[in-house]
Amino acid sequence: MFSRSLTVAVTAAGVAAFALAGCGAGAPKADSGDKFASGYPVTISSCGVSTTLKAKPAHAVTLNQGATQVVLALGAGDQLAGTAYLDDEIPAKWKAAYDKIPVLSKEYPAKEKFLAAKPDFAYASYASAFDDKAVGTQAELTSEGIASYLSPFGCDDKTQRPQTSWQAVWDEVDAIGKAFGVEDRATALDKEQQSTLDTLKSTDAGKGLKVFWYDSSKKTPFVGAGHGGPQLIIDAVGGTNIFADLDGGWADGSWEKVVAADPDVIVLADASWDTAKSKIAYLEKDPVLSKLRAVKEHRFVTIPFSESTPSVLLVDGATSVSRQLEKLDANG
Repeated sequence: MFSRSLTVAVTAAGVAAFALAGCGAGAPKADSGDKFASGYPVTISSCGVSTTLKAKPAHAVTLNQGATQVVLALGAGDQLAGTAYLDDEIPAKWKAAYDKIPVLSKEYPAKEKFLAAKPDFAYASYASAFDDKAVGTQAELTSEGIASYLSPFGCDDKTQRPQTSWQAVWDEVDAIGKAFGVEDRATALDKEQQSTLDTLKSTDAGKGLKVFWYDSSKKTPFVGAGHGGPQLIIDAVGGTNIFADLDGGWADGSWEKVVAADPDVIVLADASWDTAKSKIAYLEKDPVLSKLRAVKEHRFVTIPFSESTPSVLLVDGATSVSRQLEKLDANG
């Protein structure tokens, strides 16, 4: 599993070259051939880094699934020259748009492959995208005329990370909407997701339920902690996170606490590096964990890992968890 920390070292200088390079062949039709679209320049910031875009990106590259899905949700897939690094499947609602975009690499592309896409903007969710083992640091990209943006949730300096909240998720969506010239779509998406959350909270499908959010790992469970995407989802459905006292979005838990809590339901993150199926098999095989009520009664809820991270799909994750909890209750 890749690192979730970010490496940040860049200034706003050196963007002019990228702006000129970004307006060549392949620009979206929305630009109508204009070299500099109306509404630009724009400046977006995260993790103490500001980047000014003088023109709408025409050859952007997303380097993590979360970043890719923000762009797709905003209907700006035609401005992408490449994507990389999936955690799980792209949702069906965006699959057709995604299939039109070149996949540069199964994980992170080599620097040469990345540059071959002639990127004018690079957007990533995790620090591992912006280091010497991947496409290079943000400072290096700036010197090469390529603007870049990192999700605020992964700032290397934890003091610069926003408190995880739905509003913070929408703030990132708004920043990317501004960068891609689709601010109106970002605003509409924010309102739609708020409406969905209001409905989920009125349903309260998890009321009174103790929830164990099992992300990955066997020897020591890596769990949904009290200040991240899993906690936002558990709160949205009205449940109680048995590891809410742990800092961060995810943290090392303990099997002893899981056994002591005897949770009512276990939420399983389904990811390529640790599938839900493998976690269920482990729980059912272990002589102690197999005696948990949730395991014996098969009270499992499964969502793709990408729906558990603070990004545009987090509301989908909350909706899925709510529906699965309702189904569990209906069945017993």
